[in-house]
Amino acid sequence: MSIKNFSNLFKQAQEMQSRMAEIQQELARKTVEASVGGGMVKMTANGLNQVLAVHIDKDLINLQDREILEDLVLGAVNEIRRKVKELSQDEMSKLTGGIKVPGLFPS
Repeated sequence: MSIKNFSNLFKQAQEMQSRMAEIQQELARKTVEASVGGGMVKMTANGLNQVLAVHIDKDLINLQDREILEDLVLGAVNEIRRKVKELSQDEMSKLTGGIKVPGLFPS
């Protein structure tokens, strides 16, 4: 590999790293919402998988049924994680041009 080719490859790697940092910043600003139990439990998270808000309907709390509440919170967490993963994959595919890069999209 010539020095010129290596230099171009290094430049492309730097550009990709810079773009990935931009995507991470974009993901931090974007949010997704999940709602389960007919809206009784709602969650909001950003694209970095940080839960920003949780809302539990007062009627659900008044039921005093811990198992129902636990099941709905678990469902909301799983749904929000699925949506964040989808958002992250959509944003990263912009960088890769739709090519699946092993290890780039954590499960």
